[in-house]
Amino acid sequence: MYFLYIDPGTGSMLFSILIGITATLYFVLRMLFIRIKIFLSGDHTSSLKNSSLNRYIIYAEEKRYWNLFKPIVDEFEKRMVSLLYLTSSQDDPVFTFKYQYIKAEFIGKENRAFARLNLISADIILMTTPGLDVYQLKRSKSVRHYCHILHAPSDASLYRLFGLDYFDSVLLTGDYQAKDIRTLETQRFIKTKELVTVGCPYLDVYAEKIKGLVSQNETAAKTGEFTILVSPSWGPSAILSKYGRKFLEPLIETGWNIIIRPHPQSKISEKDMLDRLTEEYKDHKNLIWDYERDNIFSLLKADVMISDFSGVIFDYAFLCDKPVLYINQDIDLRPYDAYDICLTKNGKIDLRKLWQFRAVEDFGIELGEKMFGSIGSLIKKLSDNNNLAIARQKAKDEAWMYRGEAGKRIVDFMIRISEGNYKEVDHANLR
Repeated sequence: MYFLYIDPGTGSMLFSILIGITATLYFVLRMLFIRIKIFLSGDHTSSLKNSSLNRYIIYAEEKRYWNLFKPIVDEFEKRMVSLLYLTSSQDDPVFTFKYQYIKAEFIGKENRAFARLNLISADIILMTTPGLDVYQLKRSKSVRHYCHILHAPSDASLYRLFGLDYFDSVLLTGDYQAKDIRTLETQRFIKTKELVTVGCPYLDVYAEKIKGLVSQNETAAKTGEFTILVSPSWGPSAILSKYGRKFLEPLIETGWNIIIRPHPQSKISEKDMLDRLTEEYKDHKNLIWDYERDNIFSLLKADVMISDFSGVIFDYAFLCDKPVLYINQDIDLRPYDAYDICLTKNGKIDLRKLWQFRAVEDFGIELGEKMFGSIGSLIKKLSDNNNLAIARQKAKDEAWMYRGEAGKRIVDFMIRISEGNYKEVDHANLR
């Protein structure tokens, strides 16, 4: 007898394709049903587009983006303007709020979600998801305007290749982010997008939360429990993946409280590595693994942060105004848009062409691999001098503009786009 064998990888791919086809057929048939219903009703004065059009849509691919979108959603509610909030998390926090003008809907994950989004109708849709018209996420013919909002106050070019190329607009946290986007548009001969600096909504949310948590943080500080927060990025160049035990062993031996907060993507892409390290250090009482949705609690507990090229380094510097140690800024840029920004004429990579690497060098203290063995004495000698504090403030002013105003500014922009008031951009001055 002969048996057909399909390896797990191929099986998973075929299953994803089947799910995608099924979801697409569902929404196509649904659209056909609406067309037939309109035709039979005899109401030929209104088109299908007008009958199903949502003026404003937000898509959240994961519940962790709620702090980013909440100020925007609250502003729509405050203005009594209807908004459709589509999410790929069944337990998205949006469902816990009793909004009157916000309609929230779970649309599934990955291919199922993309099948819905690819047929959506709207004046404008706002999302953090990159790669429009590059991978599964395709431009719907019934959406007038696609807007991407940057979800960190770091370089806009640190997306996977072509991440922002085909959006109609990008909302920035700071003016500096526009330069690299314009450079890529020129290099790739693609249309220029409208770039609008609006601030950083989630940092606005955290800043408000901190006001209510300061007394708790001060109480913890009085106990004398010195705490180090390790908050790495993910991938082969990140701290845990590259150094693992070599970095963790001397850190744990200091006896100080250690909080390790892995990047959310690590739980997906590097699960085996995290499981191995968690099991190996499970008996060390001074080591805690933090997987909570909000990072603000760990940030406030920490006296110092150790990170790499993760954007969370700016959360800590801007919100807590405390010292930062950084490791390993030799990230492989080839999969990212930043590669085209940092490539020099002689074929080498100059990371200092990116704002965030220059900023971290200015307000952070480098921790080289050879210094791991003496990390305890290094941190003891660590002094938060005035120059570092000035550099942190400078970076904060450049990357987190319009503090406290992001929600209002974003809704202002979305309404302007919906009403057809497109702003003429002086592209020459932004390149």
